[in-house]
Amino acid sequence: MRIPHPWRGLAGLPRDLWVLCAATLVNRAGTMALPFLALYLTEARGWPAGRAGLVLTTYGIGSLVAAPAGGWFADRFGVMRVMRASLVGTAVLLLVFVQVTTVAGIFALAFAWSLASECFRPAAMAAVTHWTPPERQRAAFALNRLAINLGMSVGPAAGGFLAALSFPALFRVDAATGAAAALVLWPARSPAHAGDGTAPVNSATAPAEPAHAVAPTAPHASAARDRAPFRNPRLLVFLVTLVPVLVVFFQHTSTMALFMVRDLHLSEATYGLLFTLNTAIIILLEVPLNLAMQRWSHARALPLGALLAAAGFGGLGLVRGAWGAAATVVVWTFGEMILFPGASAYVAEIAPAKRRGAYMGAYTMSFGLAFVIAPWLGTHVLERWGGGALWATMAALGSLSVIFLPFAARGATPAAAPAAAPAA
Repeated sequence: MRIPHPWRGLAGLPRDLWVLCAATLVNRAGTMALPFLALYLTEARGWPAGRAGLVLTTYGIGSLVAAPAGGWFADRFGVMRVMRASLVGTAVLLLVFVQVTTVAGIFALAFAWSLASECFRPAAMAAVTHWTPPERQRAAFALNRLAINLGMSVGPAAGGFLAALSFPALFRVDAATGAAAALVLWPARSPAHAGDGTAPVNSATAPAEPAHAVAPTAPHASAARDRAPFRNPRLLVFLVTLVPVLVVFFQHTSTMALFMVRDLHLSEATYGLLFTLNTAIIILLEVPLNLAMQRWSHARALPLGALLAAAGFGGLGLVRGAWGAAATVVVWTFGEMILFPGASAYVAEIAPAKRRGAYMGAYTMSFGLAFVIAPWLGTHVLERWGGGALWATMAALGSLSVIFLPFAARGATPAAAPAAAPAA
């Protein structure tokens, strides 16, 4: 009996989407500076955990500015220009960051690093929605996350070994892969109606008609009547409801490293390998999982994702070693695989066609807000009350999203996708 290929549902997606995902893969394969930033500041610079957490909070503040700005720039100047500038600018700033030793300089560069890096996300998400018809958007976002996680299966794991040898090497490798990603992305063209009016590249793998790039993604988008994102109550309620579970999720870039290395006494390399476990599960299961759930309503799927995230991070308060930590990673990884593609597809569904960059900017701004709150709150609770209190707090926060997401996303059901073409 032939076993179906886990990625067969991705066949037939536009060529330029694959170029974007190739660039994302290269960039993420070198992502190691941010996941190890707290450890770099506490171990290499000798900073207290609280101050290191404030640097991550500063990064989050920068992302609050970058998210709507990146979306606006994408609508105004074109998604490709924004993404290329983001990759190159981030590479330069990473090389500078490792040379700076003053407290003020590190805070300033963390803010600038965030501005440059986080402009990429809303532009990339807007490109995905422009290139892809509504019924394929969940698959398209799953492909984008597949590229991210293929890269992340390499980056943090390699970063764990590099950290044991040289923290500055983390930043230099990260910068080099960012510059390489900009070169990979260079051949791609901006989709029509994505800021600069450039038509999509004609190719055998591109859609035969680009009409879907202009049409609203759903009746909800049509009803929005070209409404700006921050004047759309439906979007605002959804984002407010999403933020608590995002705060929980962003502990993996701040307190999770401190807790596992300092409190559980795991090595940096072991911590990096937990990211590999996370991404291996996503690579193998996210696409078939989302295809299997494509007929689920958002009001049903999103709370399930939030519940698994809350349970996974909350469970860290009960573990005492590497195997227990790995079990919690498995749980919250399933939550991540359900929550994030579904949330992206929901925002794409309610966004007017000409404001997709702005809507994706508002959506990623919620990630920035969570990143502002998460390191500050997490390190404060960890330092004052310990790991048990920290992870109980995260379980409670995640539960808020579980309770309210069914109401925030009710009445929206993803478009049914046609049967997937056989994999080539």
